[in-house]
Amino acid sequence: MSRVTPVAAPLLAWFDRAGRKHLPWQQDPTPYRVWVSEIMLQQTQVATVIGYYERFMQRFPDVHALAAAPVDEVLHLWTGLGYYARARNLHRAAQLIVTEHGGEFPQTIEAVQALPGIGRSTAGAILALSRGQRHPILDGNVKRVLARYFGIEGFPGERAVEKKLWELAEECTPAERVAHYTQAIMDLGATLCVRSRPLCPVCPLAAHCVARIEGRQSVLPAPRPKKIRPQRTAYVVLMVRDDGAVLLERRPPAGIWGGLWTLPQFDERQSIPGAVPLPPYFHSFTHFDLTLQPLLVRAASMQSVVADTDRYCWYDPRQPAKIGLTKPTVDLLRAL
Repeated sequence: MSRVTPVAAPLLAWFDRAGRKHLPWQQDPTPYRVWVSEIMLQQTQVATVIGYYERFMQRFPDVHALAAAPVDEVLHLWTGLGYYARARNLHRAAQLIVTEHGGEFPQTIEAVQALPGIGRSTAGAILALSRGQRHPILDGNVKRVLARYFGIEGFPGERAVEKKLWELAEECTPAERVAHYTQAIMDLGATLCVRSRPLCPVCPLAAHCVARIEGRQSVLPAPRPKKIRPQRTAYVVLMVRDDGAVLLERRPPAGIWGGLWTLPQFDERQSIPGAVPLPPYFHSFTHFDLTLQPLLVRAASMQSVVADTDRYCWYDPRQPAKIGLTKPTVDLLRAL
């Protein structure tokens, strides 16, 4: 018997009964709307995304509006979501869809994967949810469901383990109701088959789940091998004018916080007359922790003129410009 039946059938029955059907991107699920939602949902919880998604769609209702917008405005609406490369890739992909695909979202998974910021799983999800095309998906939630259900050992990020999970995802994806199945397996991982304390008693797949039968929910899937997280320190300058405007610097287009505006940052403490140290600020990235030491400086009149307006600007928090800010910058300005 195919493995499709014990997964797809009860999962679809559960989705009909309890699945999420009223999320903003599920209403009028065009490829554009689903694509934006899938990018926002990478590394970010549904509850956090909803407000950002609605504001984004109000400003950029279609791919033409997004492609024509300044990248600063796109980053501005992304401020607080994190992982800002997603926003830059989304903007660049929109421009490519307009210039190379006539404004129509590509039809094939190969063409979708060729767009910036879209991998195999995201491409499959977009085409399955918006067009009903049969493509397996394998995001973090689905990896957890499949690893537990089939009892797959090893960290899902390892190549051999991931290859096996892709094979299972392919086997389990039904030929019909693909959009509902795709939403259902993502929902299951997000709401019931969660990382800690999964709700096995109400899970539609519990009867044949290896992890539940063997009592191994806490060890499947295997966690990422632990590494010592590097600790970094930097200094940021809060230079404030008499009118309350604060000096900001644009980060280089590539790398961490690429293209965003932030407080001027230095690896070593600068000798700035009159600088007042403020409480340190802690920020965690995926691969390291950063401690920022803010230094408050009152701007002298001669410092009020900025020559390089592409790299520096005076930002008035009371009348904020539509530019993308890093989260530490937002938090530090708010505290100020």
